Amino acid sequence: MDAFSAGLLQRIRATQSDLDQALATGDDFLVEVEQAELEDLQRLAAEHGVPVSAC
Repeated sequence: MDAFSAGLLQRIRATQSDLDQALATGDDFLVEVEQAELEDLQRLAAEHGVPVSAC
């Protein structure tokens, strides 16, 4: 796995973790922010053929 793919997958895992925390604390604004970030990262991964199922 190249550095780009590894870094992207790490960012996806971190964002998912942040989203989970926002959901747990009931921070609706942060949930929206993290969800949008996660969607952008997943789109970027798909565009570059990086499988996100490993996350």
